[in-house]
Amino acid sequence: MTSTVGIVEKQPTAEAEEKTTWLSKDWLEPRLVAVTLAALLLGIFVEQAADFPAWVAGLLGLIAYVAGGFYGTQTAIESLREKTIDVDLLMVLAALGAAVIGQWHEGALLLFLFSLSNVLQDYAINRSRTAIKSLFKLYPNEANVRRNGQTITVGLEDIRLDDEVLIKPGERIPVDGTVINGQSALDESPITGESMPVDKGVGDTVFAGTLNKQGILDIRPTKAAEETTLARIIKMVEEAQDSKAPTERFLDTFEQRYAMFIIVATILFIIIPPLLGLADFESNFYRAMVLMTVASPCALIISVPAAFISAIAAAARGGVLFKGGAYIESLASVKAIAFDKTGTLTYGQPTVTDVTSCCELCGDDLLAVAAAVEARSEHPLARAIVRYAEEQNVTVPEVEQFEAVPGQGIAAEVDGRTVHLGSLRYLETLEPAPDHLQSEYERLESMGRTVIGVLRQDNCNNCSADCELKQDSCDWMGLIAMADEVRPEAKQIIDDLHKQGVAVAMLTGDNERVAKTLAAELGIDRVHAGLMPDEKVEAVRDLQATYGQVAMVGDGVNDAPALALADIGIAMGAAGTDVALETADIVLMADRIERIEFAIDLAKKARRVVWQNITFAIAVIIMLVLGTFLIQIPLPLGVLGHEGSTVIVVLNGLIALLLLPELKRRRESANAA
Repeated sequence: MTSTVGIVEKQPTAEAEEKTTWLSKDWLEPRLVAVTLAALLLGIFVEQAADFPAWVAGLLGLIAYVAGGFYGTQTAIESLREKTIDVDLLMVLAALGAAVIGQWHEGALLLFLFSLSNVLQDYAINRSRTAIKSLFKLYPNEANVRRNGQTITVGLEDIRLDDEVLIKPGERIPVDGTVINGQSALDESPITGESMPVDKGVGDTVFAGTLNKQGILDIRPTKAAEETTLARIIKMVEEAQDSKAPTERFLDTFEQRYAMFIIVATILFIIIPPLLGLADFESNFYRAMVLMTVASPCALIISVPAAFISAIAAAARGGVLFKGGAYIESLASVKAIAFDKTGTLTYGQPTVTDVTSCCELCGDDLLAVAAAVEARSEHPLARAIVRYAEEQNVTVPEVEQFEAVPGQGIAAEVDGRTVHLGSLRYLETLEPAPDHLQSEYERLESMGRTVIGVLRQDNCNNCSADCELKQDSCDWMGLIAMADEVRPEAKQIIDDLHKQGVAVAMLTGDNERVAKTLAAELGIDRVHAGLMPDEKVEAVRDLQATYGQVAMVGDGVNDAPALALADIGIAMGAAGTDVALETADIVLMADRIERIEFAIDLAKKARRVVWQNITFAIAVIIMLVLGTFLIQIPLPLGVLGHEGSTVIVVLNGLIALLLLPELKRRRESANAA
């Protein structure tokens, strides 16, 4: 496995790569297959010709056996050292058995087809791994940085956190960082899976591996090259490919016991029929070798990892990272999904939804005064009011005095008049609210809004508008209501989950009224409100007891305990949250919950492919075993059926889970362009 640190090392030259890889398995195994076939064909020709001595055919047969059985024997010996038995041992024993009874060419053919099958399997599975390895190409070898007023070119490992990294159009971002100058649009699809360019300006975050489409950017690194989001993605997906699903672990155990059973059954089959006079030794021995070959569970064992590796690669291209095949299998069985509200079903920041002024023409005056008072506060509600006032192009006056009333509100001096801003309970101790504002407050609060009021001394006497309510007692300016904005796609995603038979729950620390209002709007089945992080854990346990397999979707920070307890933890916003990559089993590389539906569909498809492969592999084994006894199929035909089924199950996973989605994605990108 490639380490994360190795990602930022300089790339070796082509000559160095050739020297280090020409004896690797990927390079050598296909050539050994060709040698096996050539030696087999020449050996058969020499046997049939009368001009060659017998030792020539024997030498060619030996070459065919050595070349064809090189890696199989190596793997079988390693397994025996670990006190395990695998299909490689069965194939080698069957080939040697054929040679013992003088059928060396059939044994060589077995080894040729077996090694050819391995080459095809490796190619197919490496096709999936290539989808992950292609992430390495997203790193440039070097970057231009500004240091001490000079622009220099350095390797990625030499980029410092106090550097200014200069990015030209068409260049890839070398490290995670923040834009300090310039404006451009970036292709963030390697990180988020999003095909549409994302506008970036001063203060925005950029990620290593993303492509600068246009414009010039200066960025300040926030992480070293080996700690970037892309580096962690690569490391996580590599680890995912090495983890195993429950079905795969079961088949690994099954392989050991089944292989031992086949060996014992073959030995008994060799000995018992001749002892009972039911068959002569040589023909019976040959039949036993055929039986050992066709009964080997090679296709059965490879069927699961082939499908899950393809699924992991396909998901990564779609912006969803599975940390292993086990989580693909678990997600396919999920019966309920629990969403954390803030940052998942909503954007996680309040926005102004309603402005109710004392009179229709005083709205801008109300906003201006409220924004002026809140301008000094860092509270999320205060920032929402200031941001809304800026969006409405309201001129904000200066604040002369400022005093916070803890837990109630704020008092400030604006344009020579005292302004009070806060909860209605606090403001009504100063001046009772007019009836129309009181009823409006009750309506907004019933909708789950957070409502604040604004009072200004001598309001109506100084209001420039023609206010019908102008009277000495009218100090109220109005109300401002805010709410955490709901993601527009949330309703559709929940409806789609319901169609798939998945129940939806919401876990939130918000009050029950706000939670139930949102749940009714989105069609959520169960609501757990007013929860602390440890109480979310209990809520997940309750859902598991009710529904069974439960997935939890959260931001990976305060939801970490619930993410860890759930059968499947799904973290959003991994591009900006380190803990999301560490805690969750599945990571959505963009803040878009529709990825969940894609992930569930992919998981269910992967599970279908797995069971298609398992059913097919078992059917082929049964058919070949029956054929061995009923019609006495020859060893070459048995080998062809055995190895052919192995290649078919690998290709089935590759085509269904990787190639077809990739072709669809390319067509959609072409249409969008």
